[in-house]
Amino acid sequence: MRARPLILTGSVVALVGLLAACGTSTSSAPTTTGSAAAATASVGGGMMNAGMGSTDDIAFAQLMIPHHQQAIEMADLALAQASSPDVLTLATQIKGAQDPEISMMGQWLSAWGAPMVMESDHSGHDMGGMMSSGMMSDDDMSDLAFASGGDFDQMWLRMMIAHHEGAIEMAKQVHAATTNPAVRDLAQAVIDGQTAEIDTMQKLMSP
Repeated sequence: MRARPLILTGSVVALVGLLAACGTSTSSAPTTTGSAAAATASVGGGMMNAGMGSTDDIAFAQLMIPHHQQAIEMADLALAQASSPDVLTLATQIKGAQDPEISMMGQWLSAWGAPMVMESDHSGHDMGGMMSSGMMSDDDMSDLAFASGGDFDQMWLRMMIAHHEGAIEMAKQVHAATTNPAVRDLAQAVIDGQTAEIDTMQKLMSP
């Protein structure tokens, strides 16, 4: 599978590339105890505790928003094309978790007086010597859009696992760098929720 790295440069300490999804097994429907619950908790106090944003915090929000948006685009494809009830449940959960997180991070950037997107394209540049993406390429998304049935389900699971792995890596890096409690809480929610969701998706993968 082709993944396109997105990496930061400059003073943003070890923030990298880039996230979304759920939890269950092939014999039971996924629960909503992963990132959906974490997102609800994070959004509840996110703006109240947003404070001031550091360079790391701003970069995290600017990169995580499009990362979440792509996960929602993938979820929408699953809602239209998936044949597995478990995948449909996962897609619904992803949207439920990540829509409010996008809104919250957008409010952070507004409160911090920062643009919604980075002023320059940092793609392909090294940040802290690390690369960790998870963002799908245009070709990846096109392949997914033209897939159907069981092939779609398995492709979607593979892509979403990679997407989650990128998000977890970025969340771990900002969690270590930030002094902002709201950013730290969201990063921890991403780490906890999406780690559980990866475990669920791996169980749904064909041998």
